[in-house]
Amino acid sequence: MTYTSDEVGRILNQFKGTQFVALATFDGMRPRVRPMTLIYLDRRFWMVTSTSSNKVTQIKQNPNVEFTYQFTENDEDCCIRILGKAKIIKDKNTKTSIAKRIGFFNDHWSGPEDPDYTLLEVLPDELQYVSPSGMKQFRV
Repeated sequence: MTYTSDEVGRILNQFKGTQFVALATFDGMRPRVRPMTLIYLDRRFWMVTSTSSNKVTQIKQNPNVEFTYQFTENDEDCCIRILGKAKIIKDKNTKTSIAKRIGFFNDHWSGPEDPDYTLLEVLPDELQYVSPSGMKQFRV
């Protein structure tokens, strides 16, 4: 994924290797929001979850998702909203690579081949940056 805007790049620099976000999926017509750990690696957005979780079922039915990340910048509370599609990743090498970067992985799964380990990649199509001074929206 390529971002051409310097401003988008500055906004994305707010993401660390891991951070807590709020992820929204759809359960039919109803939104469902839950806290998740987001892994930001090589300008890509990853999340891990249990295959048996409701969010995996919901993403299979409707891959449209949104997550928000709240942080402080220049003593102001800010938020980044990323809208896009969640993709369930099956590639063994990718699943292994991401699993190795997650400190809590072994607390939940026996290894990258564990059938209850699901790797999600969020493929953004819209980014919103919200601060007290206003909102900026970008197509990505």
